[in-house]
Parts: sequence; C-alpha cells; structure tokens
Amino acid sequence: MSDLSASDPKRELLRHALATIAYRAGKAIRNAPAGFSEFHAAAGVRTPGRILAHIGDLMDWALSIAVGKREWHDAKPLPWEKQGDRVFGALKKLDDYLASNEPVHASAERLLQGAIADALTHIGQIAMLRRMSGGPIKGESYYEAEITLGRVGAEQANPKKEF
Repeated sequence: MSDLSASDPKRELLRHALATIAYRAGKAIRNAPAGFSEFHAAAGVRTPGRILAHIGDLMDWALSIAVGKREWHDAKPLPWEKQGDRVFGALKKLDDYLASNEPVHASAERLLQGAIADALTHIGQIAMLRRMSGGPIKGESYYEAEITLGRVGAEQANPKKEF
C-alpha cells in the first residue's frame, strides 16, 4: 500500500496525467467522422471503437488497483459517443479517488507505467486512425495546452497552439 495522500506531489502528478488523458482523448474523439468507430485499418488492427473501449477498461482497472482489488474486465464497445462518456466517467472516478484521502494500494510509478501510459498510447492510435480514415485532427503543441488538475471530462479548454 502506498502512503500517497491527496496532497502528495506524486498523487497530484497522477491526477495531472489523468487530465492530460482527458484533454488528448477529447481532441482525438471529438467530431469523429460518421462510421469512424468501426474503421478497419488492416486485418488484426483494433477498430477505434474497440480501442476507446479498452481505454475505459484501463481506467476502470487503474481504479481497481488503487482501491486494492486489481480486477480486469473487457467491456463490450458502446456507440462512439456513449463510449466517450464511459471513458470520461472512468477518468472522473479515478481522479476523485486520487483527490481523496483514501489509501492508494499501488505506487504512483506503477499506475503511471501501466494503465496511464497505455491509455496515452491508445489515444495516439486513435489520432493516427483518424488521419488514416480521412478525418484527421490538427496537431498541437501540448506543452502550451491548458490542462488543469481535476478537469477530466469531455469539456476541455480550446487549443492554444494548433498547426
């Protein structure tokens, strides 16, 4: 069990990572072209809808680890917008837990290297699939982005420096 408390810098960094996931996921999934959820890039490549479902599964898994239960579940993909809502809901639950004084039953490093880093990878895959499917998103200087602790929903700040 970790001694992370709600005011611990490592815990705050995890929460910032969740806000980063929300910002980047919002950009990658917002205004996706019709049918994008089922886009097939090649045999054996997951569809964007399956990838988005997996991101929700990752956030649920991270919360289960944090609370000390460590349970994995493969969720059935939902329609694109509902699946996005599920991802943001899972981010909120995990963020709320990390914002509390409840004990975290894993190290911040393990949570980051596992589910959180994996989610960022998958958001990049969705962005790449958007480009491949003909519905690209604009590039952005994420360093300049307004990413705020606790802002883990679909509503995000407008980009500051797109290209």
